[in-house]
Amino acid sequence: MTDKPKRPRDANQLAHMIVGIATGEIDDAQPEKAEGQRKGGLKGGKARSKALSSEKRSEIATNAANARWKNRK
Repeated sequence: MTDKPKRPRDANQLAHMIVGIATGEIDDAQPEKAEGQRKGGLKGGKARSKALSSEKRSEIATNAANARWKNRK
């Protein structure tokens, strides 16, 4: 997920949003949300590797290697 609000496609709405961000009416960044996502991302791979058996990890790695080398042959 992104930590910024979605930009509107309409030019007038976009201009209104930019003015709101510039004047401080709209908060453009959400650091508390992004910080939590970062923590989850850092521990996700380690937690997943602990949960999987060595056979399953090996199968996943083999599939990934095959996918990387598939187009090179």
